[in-house]
Amino acid sequence: MDNRAEVREFLMSRRARLTPDAAGLSAGANRRVDGLRRSEVATLAGVSVEYYAKLERGAIAGASASVLEAVSRALQLDDTERAHLLDLARAADGIPASGRPRRRVTKPSAPRPSLQWALAAIADGVAFVRDQHQNLLATNDLGRAFYSPLIGDGGRTPNLARFQFLDPAARDFYPDWDLFAEMCVAIMRAEAGRDPHDPAMQDLVGELSTRSETFRRLWAAHNVRTHGAGTKRFRHPVVGEVTLAYEELAITAEPGQVLMIYTAEPGSPSADRLRVLASWGADVRPSAEAR
Repeated sequence: MDNRAEVREFLMSRRARLTPDAAGLSAGANRRVDGLRRSEVATLAGVSVEYYAKLERGAIAGASASVLEAVSRALQLDDTERAHLLDLARAADGIPASGRPRRRVTKPSAPRPSLQWALAAIADGVAFVRDQHQNLLATNDLGRAFYSPLIGDGGRTPNLARFQFLDPAARDFYPDWDLFAEMCVAIMRAEAGRDPHDPAMQDLVGELSTRSETFRRLWAAHNVRTHGAGTKRFRHPVVGEVTLAYEELAITAEPGQVLMIYTAEPGSPSADRLRVLASWGADVRPSAEAR
């Protein structure tokens, strides 16, 4: 990906969404832009118009941390957006973002046995490991049953983004499909900013942009976010609708990989349905292993 283009489009999109009123400025008459002018951002950030224009053209290499912080405040970036801007600046300077080394190997690697044991120890929740390319690398037993519509019987490594945008079954699995789509792309955007030269991410973005108009539109919005924690609704073909809380945990031994855990509120209908799903998974697993 072109880092200069990424910087330019990100800053322009953030400037366009910020109104003068929200920035504490007078809109004035004969205004031709919906968001802020470059001159207004420069004033708020305490830099010259020429320097801010240079940044917005994508020439961010060498920008100091204090300038980037000032621009972040002027554009009212949230924590994830601010981190994304810093990642883009590090990439422009040739520095691996967030301490993550650049890897030449793009093929998903098998999880360590100890990581698989850790997943297996989580019995009452859906637990899985995904990488920065949205590949589903490993699951516990309940996770395998839960994500059966995604995993299927194919030999290809399951990919959450491909399932989201290219598989019609995703519309049934995710009742809030539009929200999930926005989240998926925003998470991928943040990951891409950490290493714009990642060929596997470039290939995935290219594939999805070619095959999904919705992905193409969302990617162009330049929104970023982290997964973090929250609540999601799912509609599983075996047990029906469940509402699950999720927590994302970084796997420090494998930079770029995260452990996701979905759990149901104790005593809730969703908790009952997860237990039914666990029993169903235990019943179908022996026949699948026999094949």
